[in-house]
Amino acid sequence: MDLSVVVPIFNEQENIAGLHDDITTALAAGSWQYEIVYVDDGSTDDSFGELEQVANSTDGVRLVKLSRNFGQTAAMAAGIAESTGENVVLLDGDRQNDPKDIPAMLAKQAEGYDLVAGWRVDRQDDWLSRKLPSKMANWFIGWITGVRLHDYGCTLKVLKGDLARSLRLYGEMHRFIPALVDDLGGRIVEVPVNHRPRVAGVSKYGISRTVRVILDLVTVKFLSSYATRPIHVFGVVGLVSTFLGLVIVGWLGLDRLFFGNPIGDRPIVLLGILLTIMGLQFVTMGLLGEILVRTYHESQGKPVYRVEKVV
Repeated sequence: MDLSVVVPIFNEQENIAGLHDDITTALAAGSWQYEIVYVDDGSTDDSFGELEQVANSTDGVRLVKLSRNFGQTAAMAAGIAESTGENVVLLDGDRQNDPKDIPAMLAKQAEGYDLVAGWRVDRQDDWLSRKLPSKMANWFIGWITGVRLHDYGCTLKVLKGDLARSLRLYGEMHRFIPALVDDLGGRIVEVPVNHRPRVAGVSKYGISRTVRVILDLVTVKFLSSYATRPIHVFGVVGLVSTFLGLVIVGWLGLDRLFFGNPIGDRPIVLLGILLTIMGLQFVTMGLLGEILVRTYHESQGKPVYRVEKVV
């Protein structure tokens, strides 16, 4: 199988028939052997019924129905797990991504890239509620992860199949796929893509997701930088805290012994003790993290690297 198109679906019954026609028309221009993997993420409308009609009328369509709504990241992960293609295309189910961009993105990927990410240059969304927060989030994510892209939120992406299936996606981490790929040493390029206004259905996105995105960004940063060496983050904080605590306690002790000044009613005493205890706890957390990391990798035989090729 040359290509797997993975499409998460949640309450998009009015868009499914048109979306499927868009995909098959776009891929008909090439000679790829492809499959389309639709994932029904616990839709409460007749989305799965529409998907069954599509599957009955077209070869190469696979349907995955989740037991409830787990979220876009989980649906995407389920579709990737079911895919078999040498390359994987990720596509939104609301028809705002244009499947006509897929052939050009595949051609770009053939130049040696592991991930081709879409960039919605002329985004057809509300400026205040969608475009402005997105611009701010893109800058912030790029600054934290070091992977600077114009559009982290664009679902339209083309990845190498083995790389896509090696990703572990949780929470809202589908938007951080470029950062996860970069952490594995993958080559990334961003290309402009067409973005169409929504013609049917209701958007599932809102500004309320911002908090979850920020928390997942912290997770991604930690996993990419310290997943195999947690002592380096917890230990540093612990040593600094312990050092400051001991300095304060030592200074107060000298003040009491040599100058006779009372220290029992001074709040800084509690601060020194608190910093010392917190520092020791952080160091202990780092050591426990190291034990957990080694247990995780060694018990399951999971490598801490990714081999691109062996010559």
